This record gives sequence, structure tokens and C-alpha cells, in this order.
Amino acid sequence: MQTFSELRQKAGLTIQEAATRLAFDERTVYRWERGETKPRKPVLDLMKLLAESRIANQPSASFRFIDLFAGIGGLRRGFESIGGKCVFTSEWDRFSQETYRANYPMDHELAGDITKIAADDIPDHDVLLAGFPCQPFSLAGVSKKNSLGRAHGFKCDVQGTLFFDVARIIKHHRPRAFLLENVKNLKSHDRGRTFDIIMTTLQEDLGYTVQTRTIDARAWVPQHRERIFLVGFRDGSDFNFDSLTMPDPAVSPRLGSIFHPEDGSEEEDKHFITGPKGKVDPRYTLSDHLWGYLQAYAAKHREKGNGFGFGLFGPDDVARTLSARYHKDGSEILIKQKLKNPRRLTPRECARLMGFEKPGEQAFRIPVSDTQAYRQFGNAVVVPVVEAIARHMAPYLAEEDASEVQLQEKVKAVA
Repeated sequence: MQTFSELRQKAGLTIQEAATRLAFDERTVYRWERGETKPRKPVLDLMKLLAESRIANQPSASFRFIDLFAGIGGLRRGFESIGGKCVFTSEWDRFSQETYRANYPMDHELAGDITKIAADDIPDHDVLLAGFPCQPFSLAGVSKKNSLGRAHGFKCDVQGTLFFDVARIIKHHRPRAFLLENVKNLKSHDRGRTFDIIMTTLQEDLGYTVQTRTIDARAWVPQHRERIFLVGFRDGSDFNFDSLTMPDPAVSPRLGSIFHPEDGSEEEDKHFITGPKGKVDPRYTLSDHLWGYLQAYAAKHREKGNGFGFGLFGPDDVARTLSARYHKDGSEILIKQKLKNPRRLTPRECARLMGFEKPGEQAFRIPVSDTQAYRQFGNAVVVPVVEAIARHMAPYLAEEDASEVQLQEKVKAVA
């Protein structure tokens, strides 16, 4: 039988929301969540109905995709926006799993470590999505391996890296297309060897037509964030990544568009704002000690001619890249405040900075601690970038749909 925590996450409810729906106090629900006590059967039955209702209300899909190294589902959001249905998810981090379940209806299990999952256990799919981590490949040369009688190429060069798991799944399922995402330095990683092996594997060993493009998210959100995207199509395609049009960065959003308005117009969000006017909670303002340390650190490096230091921004600025270390001191993106020390962005503002939500729209659920939320958003993809790429790929996915239908009709005619 599924635990209360599993059913709550499938229903997409926070602890507070579950307590309200079930008419129990939060302390009782927390005890159920931690497994300290067990709820009565009617409670579990209701949670199961809520989970099933959430899944049943998903829209119909025009294609199926899988979400590998899923994080908090940035790639998924982009491809659901063009009518795709996620049929398999893999993410090893338990805190990211919690955020993922809170935000997406799950009619399939959320798998953990992809290295332990056989390709046969993954459903057939049309598109593979993966924001795989970057790892070094073996430095041993092909000539040396030949002399030792060892295999080289696909199996040898990528075995032992997480990219190998992407490659073996592509090889087994032969999806129509894939989208891979990584940091822009992937091309120079390990003096270019990593990228060369990836491209050789995808194009020569697996037979896909692959194009790449490095995109700065500042055209969509108020943040400089460059990432490389690799798009591959099976059996060739005239897809042209370079023809993807981007918004004019000169008129792109500024940080003020993602700030809490602090004027009472924002819906109550007791975790991040406080008081009748919805002021940002004081805990996000830097202490005198931390602010003094960051200023001294920056001054020391300026004297040495280095560029290290904090980044201080106002509502009309575009921020630096949000990183997974933001929870430590927030130094890369500090927000100016009148007559006060600067503050960190709240996790809610980070969700907006990464395009997971917009002010006034349905809030992205953040069921984890601030530390985990900062890590998750710092590791995520910018959703509007993925949506733009997905829309650019959509006509070519439809072309494959049409060609497959025509092929089936020809087979029937011959038969």
C-alpha cells in the first residue's frame, strides 16, 4: 500500500494544503508524513482519489517523451506546452523528486538512479529530454586500445559516464528526436574531447542528425544564463536550429518584473513575504556580519586586479547567472534596499527568474527548504527558452508523424 507521503505528492498537495483538504491540523499531517503515525483508511482513500483525479485531468497528448536527469522539470514544462505527454521520469535527488511530484501529475513512477534502470524498463517514446551532468571521458587513445585488443568507440568511450546512459537509451528506443542541455563550457570541457565524443556518438554511432546552439536566456528572463542545447532528429531532417528567432534582449524583462511588489497586491505567501503589504521577510536581508565580509572580500580582490565579488542589482538591471550555491551567501545576485543591507532573492523570485512562473499566474509549488529550493532553481533550465526550442521543433515532429502514417498506408496497400 502506498504511504501517505507518496499519495500526498501524487496529489500535488503541500503539507498545509493536505491539512486543509483533510480538515486535520498540520502537526497531525506532519506525523503521517514522517511515518510516526498512520492515518485511518478513509484518509488514505481520499488522498488516493485526489491523486487519481489529478492524473485523469491531464490533457490529451500528440507525442510521448521521457524526462532524464529531470531536476524540477524545466524541460518537461517546455514540451508539455506543445502537447507532449511525459511517460517516464528519472531523477536521483530526493528533494528534487519532492518538488517534481508537487508540480506534475504522475501516472508513472518517478525513477531514481538512471544507471540502474534497464532500457527495456523505459516505455517507448517519441522524444528524449536530458539535462545530463558533464563528466570527463577516458583519456586512453584508440590506438593503445587497438594494440591491447580492446573495444573502442561507443561502448568504450562513453561507458562509465552519465552520457552513456543517455546514449544507451537512444540506441535501444530510437526516438524520433532528442533535446540535450548542458553548460556552455561543454564544448571546451576536457580540451574539447568530451564534446567530440558526444557528437561522434550521437551522429556516427547512433545515426542522428544533430545541431547545437548556445543560447543566453536574458532574451526571455532578466538573467544572463548561457546554456548549450543539442537537438537531434532520427533519419535526417531539414531542421535548422539557427533559424530559431529570439526576442530582442534590448526589450527583455528586467529584475523588477520578478520582485515581490511589496504593496499588498500579491496573494499571501507566508513563507516568503510578511505583513499586510506583503513585504519580503526580513530573514532574506543580509546580516551586518555577512554584508561586511562580502564587501571586504570584494575589496581585497579589487586590489589584486581580480573581478571576484558580489553582484548588486536593482529593478532595472539584468542579473548574473543564478547558481546552485546561491543558498550559501547569495553573493552573485544581491538586491539593493533603501536604508538597509541588500537581500537575497526569495525562492519564489528565483522561480520567476527561471521562468517557472510569472507574477499573477499559478504559483510553482516549493515544498522544500530554502536551501534545497535555491539548489534546485540554480541547477534548472530556463523554461521559456525550452518552450521556444520545443515550438521550433514541433513542425518537424509533426512531419515525422505524417511520414509514418504514409508508410503504414503504403504497407496496407501492398498487403
